[in-house]
Amino acid sequence: MRERESDWLVGIVVPARDEADHIEECVAAIRASLGRCRRVASSWIVVVADSCSDGTAERARAAIAGAGEVIECEVSSPGSARRIGVEALLRRFQGEALARVWVANTDADSQPAPDWIQQQLSLASSGYVGVAGIVHVDSIDGLDAAETAALLKYYVVENDGSHPHVHGANLGIRADTYVDVGGWSDLRLAEDHCLWSRVKARSWPTISSTSSVVVTSGRLMGRASGGFADGLRRRLELRCAS
Repeated sequence: MRERESDWLVGIVVPARDEADHIEECVAAIRASLGRCRRVASSWIVVVADSCSDGTAERARAAIAGAGEVIECEVSSPGSARRIGVEALLRRFQGEALARVWVANTDADSQPAPDWIQQQLSLASSGYVGVAGIVHVDSIDGLDAAETAALLKYYVVENDGSHPHVHGANLGIRADTYVDVGGWSDLRLAEDHCLWSRVKARSWPTISSTSSVVVTSGRLMGRASGGFADGLRRRLELRCAS
């Protein structure tokens, strides 16, 4: 357990592809969560605008307003974009002990809960180097509340506050652990599961906790093929066919 509350250097990485409609709300939620947490000694937000053809980068810069940076690239890969973002964070905190640096990851179409950073750092201060959180979907495009609830029944959480899910939209990792396992892979899909499996394979202490919450988009057509939105759409198609 750390002796001082304000002893963490926190970086937040957000890959974004044509998310001009969502990025400002995402950044605002991140800044609000950082502002509520007394454990944060210093913070830096990195939005990685990957292959964007809209105003994502400009809106992100306006929303960050000096609290971070926006990197524009053309990698067309969430894994590569996340890796670029973490590299920027490590440069920002160069010279600091990696065990003091916490890397929180989310997505541009998502809004972290007000206590998101507080919950992750509380677990980190208890000795966990990796935190896999959950996502909430308040509504799904074209569905009423009952239909949304029925579609999301597959999303299992346990009574003890644990769960089996891994989301790039809600994943925290200590920087020394991140470096030890080789960081984000250059994958267009399942880069979150790849990183998490390597952390666990190296026997670093991790936790999958429902206390870390991010509200994510309920759209059925996502930016990444095979991602969360595609999973929702497939389940809807199966329900309609049954």
